[in-house]
Amino acid sequence: MDRRAFLTAATAGLLLPPPATPAAAAVSSSRTLRADPFTLGVASGDPSSDGFVLWTRLAVDPLGGDGRGGMPARDVDVDWQVATDERFTKVVKSGTATARAGAAHSVHVELKGLEPGRDYFYRFRSQGRLSPAGRTRTTPQGETPLTFAVAACAHYEHGYYTAYRRLAEQEPDLVVFLGDYLYEYGPSGYTALAGRVRSHTPGKCRTLADYRLRHAQYKSDPDLQAAHAAAPWLVAFDDHEVENNWAGPVSSTGAAGFARRRAEAFRAYYENMPLRRASLQGAALKVNRRISWGTLARFHLLDTRQFRDDQACQDGVRAGCDDRLAAGRTLLGSGQWRWLESGLNDSTTRWNLLGQQIMVAHRDYKVGPGREVNLDSWDGYAAERTRLLESLARTSNPVVLTGDAHMHHLAELKTDFDDPDAPVVARELVASSIASDGDGYRDRTWISEALQENPHISYIDQRRGYLMARLTRDELSVEFRTLDYISRRGARARTAHRLTIPAEAGDAAARRAAAAPRAG
Repeated sequence: MDRRAFLTAATAGLLLPPPATPAAAAVSSSRTLRADPFTLGVASGDPSSDGFVLWTRLAVDPLGGDGRGGMPARDVDVDWQVATDERFTKVVKSGTATARAGAAHSVHVELKGLEPGRDYFYRFRSQGRLSPAGRTRTTPQGETPLTFAVAACAHYEHGYYTAYRRLAEQEPDLVVFLGDYLYEYGPSGYTALAGRVRSHTPGKCRTLADYRLRHAQYKSDPDLQAAHAAAPWLVAFDDHEVENNWAGPVSSTGAAGFARRRAEAFRAYYENMPLRRASLQGAALKVNRRISWGTLARFHLLDTRQFRDDQACQDGVRAGCDDRLAAGRTLLGSGQWRWLESGLNDSTTRWNLLGQQIMVAHRDYKVGPGREVNLDSWDGYAAERTRLLESLARTSNPVVLTGDAHMHHLAELKTDFDDPDAPVVARELVASSIASDGDGYRDRTWISEALQENPHISYIDQRRGYLMARLTRDELSVEFRTLDYISRRGARARTAHRLTIPAEAGDAAARRAAAAPRAG
């Protein structure tokens, strides 16, 4: 059975286990749930060379109004299996986890002791019911090539999740998701040009129950479930997992009780994502972390929300905001900055990939004289961006992966965007949205004007889609994938643009030496 056949069978629930033993059947039947509890699918994430995280969440009624998925107010045991084959005839790990009522009956199993660089298959069983099966992978130890997808921004009301399905069909080794996994707005709180294709759960998300319910609605989508079942994910949040354009402790609306709302949104996010327990740090949620793909690549995932200063000049796309240039303004926060710089300096991998949420490249939105920039992006924190780009100049083969913009972008990153002769220190690959803003389009006049205003940006596409990349020792090959529509199901995904980024000669130490300031 090939990968595509496996995914089709897994999401249809056709990979059946061997019959239960009489003892196991007796235990299951003693407190059997009234319906299938695996309605939210399965997922895996944060792979290492000997393991990964396995996730599921039990919910017999995903859209039950209290956010508890129709589950009883008791803990439930969940058995899990990991096998080297899709039919589970070669089970190599198994055990039992407890889906706790206080954690929305979510399960996070952190596996160790597996072989590096190979596929594994996993599934869960509880109360006589069997979950769909998923495929995941451990990271290799050498320079094994990597195929990975980059995705972001999936507003449920704006369209169907066909892009997730097409992504899964391409069978990546890894999926990097860079924020706005869900949106907090109530029904029609943020409308696309083509209107609403389907409806959010009632009300804007403010409470733990609200966020749990919204996560369950998104996770109920079969195309999203297929993408999770296809490969391990690296996930990081942006703003809409909590509230539009929030900044550190500051609510964008000024509403009271934001600290509690943020903590409850974080709790629901952890409950619904394949994250390690180490990400839970009191009322905070640690998503900045590093994952290495052998000696080939290191992923540095950033958190561009939790530690930032408030946006300058009341936020928005504005002209003439000198406050955005202030040297002391931070987007990453001092602790995360030290962590990132240390990780870049110490990296010995061939490639270094920054996964983060908002555009690093300067982006002038005004056509003609003058300049307007998005103060929620790195343009609003220009001095720290310069420090970041100076660090990337000393890093081995850096590439920045970005979400948020709802359009594909390809940009050259420079420490001085106003100098056409300034050296390029890295490329930025911005993924369009999975669904946000509805059916895409190609406004060639608008694109031409945007590219003319921003000569360091060479490609923009307003259609929905994702990135698919192939990384080897010598090059990074990238496909910008697009769909013509998402207002109805069944769109094909096409490669709208391709590029190849060759690896630079030499190692990280040589690059750092070349980028270092010269005495005298």
